[in-house]
Amino acid sequence: MRVSWKWLNELVEVKVSPKELARLMTMSGIEVGGIECFSKGLKDVRVGLIEKITKHPQADKLVICDVNIGGDKRVTIVTGASNVREGQKVPVAIAGAILADGKQIKSADFRGIMSEGMLCSAEELGMDVDKIPAEQKDGIYILPNDVSVGDDIVETLDLEDIVMELELTPNRADCLGMINVAREVAALTGEKLNLPVIEESNDKGECASLTRIDIEDKELCGRYVARIIKNVKIEPSPLWLQHRLMATGMRPINNIVDVTNYVMMEMGQPLHAFDFDKLNENRIVVRKAKKEEEITTLDGQVRKLEPDMLVIADAQKPVAIAGVMGGLDSEVTNSTKTIFLESAYFNGSSIRRTSHTLGLRSEASWRFEKTVDVEQVKMVADRAVQLLAQIGGGTPAEGYVDCYPNKVKRKPIKLRINKVNKVLGTEIQPETMEEILKVLQIAILERDEEGWLLMPPSYRQDLEIEVDMIEEITRMNGYDKIPTTLPEGAMTQGMRTAKQKFRYKMRKLMVAQGLMEVFSYSFINPMQLDYWRVPTDHFLRDVVTIKNPLSEEQGVMRTTILPGLLETVKRNINKRNKDVKLFEIGKVFFSNGFPENSEIPEEKLMLAAICSGKKEKSWLYGEEEYDFYYLKGVVENLLDGLGFNREQVSYEAVADVPGLHPGRTAIIRMKGKEIGMIGEIHPLTLDKYGIEQKVAVFNIEAEVLANEVVDKKEFVVPITKYPAVARDLAITIPEEIKTAAVAELINEQGGMLLKGVRLFDLYRGKQITEGYKSLAFSLTWQAPDKTLTDGEINILHQKIEESLKKEFGAGLRC
Repeated sequence: MRVSWKWLNELVEVKVSPKELARLMTMSGIEVGGIECFSKGLKDVRVGLIEKITKHPQADKLVICDVNIGGDKRVTIVTGASNVREGQKVPVAIAGAILADGKQIKSADFRGIMSEGMLCSAEELGMDVDKIPAEQKDGIYILPNDVSVGDDIVETLDLEDIVMELELTPNRADCLGMINVAREVAALTGEKLNLPVIEESNDKGECASLTRIDIEDKELCGRYVARIIKNVKIEPSPLWLQHRLMATGMRPINNIVDVTNYVMMEMGQPLHAFDFDKLNENRIVVRKAKKEEEITTLDGQVRKLEPDMLVIADAQKPVAIAGVMGGLDSEVTNSTKTIFLESAYFNGSSIRRTSHTLGLRSEASWRFEKTVDVEQVKMVADRAVQLLAQIGGGTPAEGYVDCYPNKVKRKPIKLRINKVNKVLGTEIQPETMEEILKVLQIAILERDEEGWLLMPPSYRQDLEIEVDMIEEITRMNGYDKIPTTLPEGAMTQGMRTAKQKFRYKMRKLMVAQGLMEVFSYSFINPMQLDYWRVPTDHFLRDVVTIKNPLSEEQGVMRTTILPGLLETVKRNINKRNKDVKLFEIGKVFFSNGFPENSEIPEEKLMLAAICSGKKEKSWLYGEEEYDFYYLKGVVENLLDGLGFNREQVSYEAVADVPGLHPGRTAIIRMKGKEIGMIGEIHPLTLDKYGIEQKVAVFNIEAEVLANEVVDKKEFVVPITKYPAVARDLAITIPEEIKTAAVAELINEQGGMLLKGVRLFDLYRGKQITEGYKSLAFSLTWQAPDKTLTDGEINILHQKIEESLKKEFGAGLRC
């Protein structure tokens, strides 16, 4: 927000310097980002009247101007400007004058004619050429006829003005208008306000008979006021109005548009003017856009409207996008005779969505987004009509139309004296607090020993609860008066929680095995689930849908980490890095009936890994494929490192895991409970990603593991001094019997003395009965207190053989 110093001084008498006021405002929470001076060192530049123009006798492109610069004093100036005419008033820099760039003007000879100065352009005066009318940008800056010849151009054009740039926080949208800035300055300095007296319209008159307002969506439009101005004259605005707008960063256009912009900058409420005769049936309907509806906006662009956008329409079509931009069909032009003036209160969130969707941001939409004062909507319309009448822009029709269906009633706020000092750590006296409340124009409805019942002014929408009032008191009393104290509290030793330690240990174990950790987005494209061949009724389809995704690629929250890992593998392979080993520890999200049947979605912590390619052969190691068995080894090492016995872990072949190969996939079980899965990705899934080499993955519920080990104590077991004995056991069993079930039975029957069971051979061939397979196990026996004899081991072996025969019909191979 740009604040003109001269304009501010008209609203409140400021006795401190701009620099001191900037300090006061910044210390009160309204930061002044910078101070700009317009004059920029201009000196001895005056208003001149061109009385006579003659051609230069020695140059076709030069002319000689006789210029009156006040009284009887006249100068001769040679210029090459093509836009000068006799009778014009222009800025004249006489010999000795200094321009905005610091250049000093001297008399000069132009082919035999002595020029005693120069005529100035807007740029040479230090004006912002982007903010002046288009016809004034090139050539000499032409002044209005009502300026006085001989006057200092700095005073004439308000170039001695100073502008303060306010960097407002989102809660102080009230200071987007000069009047509310003046109120803030008056409260800080104690000076008296001098606000403009607004001539309010009465509720009787012809306006109500000329037009009608219908608000169809009362949630998005809380109030709509209309005024009618007849006999409109479209012409340039007075110079004071133009330069006031330029000081605030706006470009003058014509008297109608300039008045609406001036009032917006003055009171913080946007306005819009329609050509009344172009409104079908001369009435306004405030409604949502219809499906496939379009409007051509003032910038000449055809905008396709969406059904949730609020529009201002006549009886047939939209004539403006509410709070954002007007329509070209109802634009005020030089032929306009009657104006329909709009002042309204629109829902800020609706305007923000519309503005964002259409890519249209303006001073008006910015203010509506932050919410305007609904109570001053009519007053703003009256102020604009008053100014138009003053500058001769038209004749106001008597009366107004005010559609205010649901009047806003604010709740009073209770402020307790002891609460103020408790929160701030101060000892502010009640009298001081009450004085602050009065200068801020906060009404005191009731007072008692505890404090006050307060009603904030309508323009302070940010004051809603007690702590808002406490903030007002402390910023006006001075933040620097809050005592400095060190924070107090019981000190505790910083350390990781048990689950954080588990997650850290899990990460270290994965990295120690040569896998690299990656982080992928928690949002995925829902098409990924189709690529992974997930059935429609599968739990992985229970996704949380993003209401406003950044793109289709991030439409839902992931229910599995694997698609993100596979995308990473794809990118690596495309960059010729075909040998990859990656893992990720992250959360997945399930709707679980959200938002209808649950307050929040369900979250699960998962560990997933993926590998593809191979480890190249070296002098130390042989070639190794990154396949199912490699990844199975990673899982076993991980579980070993976390403190689980391998006997507690089993693998069960399955064929129905989405996206995985039906013959190369297994469920991982811990103590019989499913904790994850491992397998190779299905070729059809790989084909969707354009990957031509095998890829293996595993996916484990990390929270399940954490719950098992979070309270687990670690014990040191002494190494026995007695030797271990190895025996082989070879059996034949029916083909349908799972090897894991055989190993589990051997462990069960072996008891405490059996330290290890390892499958080292699987055979199917001529020597084996059809429908059977041969399994060979290596069994390791060891006792902690003695050396086992052959007889003791034979007894245990025999027990195992009998159990296998009874349970599975196993036969002993010789």
